[in-house]
Amino acid sequence: MRVAVLSDVHGNLHALEAVLSALVAESPDQVWCLGDLVGYGPRPNECCSLVRDRADVCLIGNHDLAVLGRLDLEDFQPDAVASARWSMELLQPEARSYLESLAPKGEREGVGLYHASPRDPIWEYVLSPAVAWAAIAAAPERLVLVGHSHVALRFTPEGDLGLAPDGTDLELAEGRWLLNPGSVGQPRDGDPRAAWLLLDLGGGRASFRRVPYEVERTQEEIREAGLPEALAARLAHGV
Repeated sequence: MRVAVLSDVHGNLHALEAVLSALVAESPDQVWCLGDLVGYGPRPNECCSLVRDRADVCLIGNHDLAVLGRLDLEDFQPDAVASARWSMELLQPEARSYLESLAPKGEREGVGLYHASPRDPIWEYVLSPAVAWAAIAAAPERLVLVGHSHVALRFTPEGDLGLAPDGTDLELAEGRWLLNPGSVGQPRDGDPRAAWLLLDLGGGRASFRRVPYEVERTQEEIREAGLPEALAARLAHGV
């Protein structure tokens, strides 16, 4: 089975459309999404609709929970609070209902799916070797997928935690692995292109991919919505 893994769309419709277009050539058997469909970006309803239609499984992320009013906004940075409040007002009943139906963790084909981490599926950032080791040790699955940090990463207890830039190919036949596909809508690893991951579960392989999209269109929509300028500016640099 070949699976496309997406995460952290964050209301960036143009980035999501670019990734979904790239999937056409790959023809994956399934699409998995690790959450955070909304927050930061200007098109939350459209992103929820597309993921609902295309993903075979989707998790809920911390920003999704915030927009639903299920997390305290005091736990978020000011720009995230502003975008969450704006998204709350804009979110349509269909999108709200879809988000409400999701959970922050799951399992498919023997693969562990967590928005943030097996230890804390909502909040923990896996960005250091110590945290990655503890996270993978807490999961029953041999292969663990996480999102949340917006950084494409790969980790195995026998090696180091490292970045996984575009074109990184891994053999997953042996050992335990933790992978983060990176962010579709708001990358923070220095590459502004939309990120996704292609898994070949039968062949035991993983391939990290990046797709260019019209960043300027999303920036324009963020500014037109009156959202914080920093949310638009950072998209050009992937930070």
